[in-house]
Amino acid sequence: MNEQITARHQLAIIVPKAAPALATSTVLILARIWNANGAEHSIGNAVLMTALSLGAAAAGVCASIGRAGDSVIAGTAFAASGGLAIAGVAGYADGLSLPLLLWVLATAIAYGLAARYWRTDRRERTAHERQATARREEQAHIERVEALRAGAQIEVARTGAAYAEQLAQALITRAALPGFDFTAVEAAGLPGLPSINTSKEH
Repeated sequence: MNEQITARHQLAIIVPKAAPALATSTVLILARIWNANGAEHSIGNAVLMTALSLGAAAAGVCASIGRAGDSVIAGTAFAASGGLAIAGVAGYADGLSLPLLLWVLATAIAYGLAARYWRTDRRERTAHERQATARREEQAHIERVEALRAGAQIEVARTGAAYAEQLAQALITRAALPGFDFTAVEAAGLPGLPSINTSKEH
């Protein structure tokens, strides 16, 4: 069971790193299949892909300068524009040199853009882990201080109770001896023993 969890975790790390290369490779492969099916030197197909690429780029510009300034939509639109441009060139060209060159450039650009987001995500994750660790350490410190304080209070209460018990036992023992003077005890400010006084009177 642990091996499956570890393998799944490693797969979750590897897949996002390979996503840019998989995306550009998929576009290149589909474009070359399209080339083999009649897109080579087809002016209509080239015009269509150019128009779609320009439309996606225009959508990216509108999303980036609009009121909301949504970077996710803008990035998606620009990525779609680049992918359509590569597909158009790879589908129209008769050789593999230009499509492969564009594939390398697109893959490098994709990894360059993704690396920035990966760094940001890593910094945010590291900052979150540090904050969580600091909160845990602070909570543990508070719990230790409270435990020490409670232990000290319990020890003080136990010591006081033991002292009171010893004092009461000493008074009881002293009261049982002949010649014990209750008035001297009361004059000294010590607690009296009314039960013993009553027994003496009777």
